[in-house]
Amino acid sequence: MSGPLKGVRVLELAGIGPGPFACMLLADYGADVVRIVRPSKAHVNLDVMARGRTVVEVDLKSSTGVDFVRSMAASADVLIEGFRPGVMERLGVGPDVLLALNPKLVYGRMTGYGQVGPMSNVAGHDINYIAVAGVLDGMRRVGERPVFPMNLVGDMGGGGMLMALGVVASLLSAKATGRGQIVDAAMTDGAALLSTMFHELHALGSWREPAGTNYIDSGAHFYDVYETSDGRFMAVGAIEPQFYEVLLQRLGFDAADFPQHDRERWPEFKKLFSSTFRGRTQAQWIETFTGAEACTTPVLGMFDAWEHPQHTARESFIDIGGVKVPAPAPRFSETPAGVTASRSCTQDEALLGWSSNERKDP
Repeated sequence: MSGPLKGVRVLELAGIGPGPFACMLLADYGADVVRIVRPSKAHVNLDVMARGRTVVEVDLKSSTGVDFVRSMAASADVLIEGFRPGVMERLGVGPDVLLALNPKLVYGRMTGYGQVGPMSNVAGHDINYIAVAGVLDGMRRVGERPVFPMNLVGDMGGGGMLMALGVVASLLSAKATGRGQIVDAAMTDGAALLSTMFHELHALGSWREPAGTNYIDSGAHFYDVYETSDGRFMAVGAIEPQFYEVLLQRLGFDAADFPQHDRERWPEFKKLFSSTFRGRTQAQWIETFTGAEACTTPVLGMFDAWEHPQHTARESFIDIGGVKVPAPAPRFSETPAGVTASRSCTQDEALLGWSSNERKDP
């Protein structure tokens, strides 16, 4: 593996969702990630989010398993776990124990509601975390119920991605101070953090309630998704006046009849936009807007997007085991990220590997 984190050692206690996503990012960036799974859990090489790992079966309820985790953590740079608060302590591998063995260890804790608070031990999933964070309420059209955005905001963005950022920041701190720390990554905190801009706009009086009446929450006609005659869709995001003007031109409208910021007429304009977009196929609208600075693009299928010329030019999707998946991001000019398959090994092999592998001070 190459990448900016080459030589950094990460011990991952396998979980679901945000923890594996964070460790996938670290592995893509070159970290040496050892993934601990329960003995009963089958390992599948096609597990895309578990790529780039060394996978070891460990019974954490046995003294042998606990000793193995302690031994690995003693020479690790990072440990990431996703159990409920208190579980790692009961197993004998909590942060107090492992930081005593390895004071520079970065101990990442990925949970829904965090390590403290009245909901810290409550079960939940992405939809619950973004609901409590106040984010889900804003994801709806006026007068309609909220629509949850798969598990991208809580699990992946507010959870796994912020965990990876917190780990890298803590590695830098540990290098400077010689002291590791606990990274308490709660998906409710992360989802709320992602909504910072809207809190600012609300304080300034630029973001109105109810949801679905603002510029970029489906209230405006110039920032929405419109169906085409063949049942496909076009995404319109012409916020700036120069792009809005081109949009109107390509739709065949007179700008004087469509004052952009007349909120009272937005519903009227939206109906006209809808009927106009339904008059042509998506392919026809693509041709209409190709080369136009109108911020209007086709809505591509999730599993067809890799065929788009922009993605093929950048090689934004790669093949893993015959499956097309997104390539590592962002791009690094000097230490490019990469992807390798995961592999299984024994506990002895894992310990030997970390004792013999090249390691750098992160």
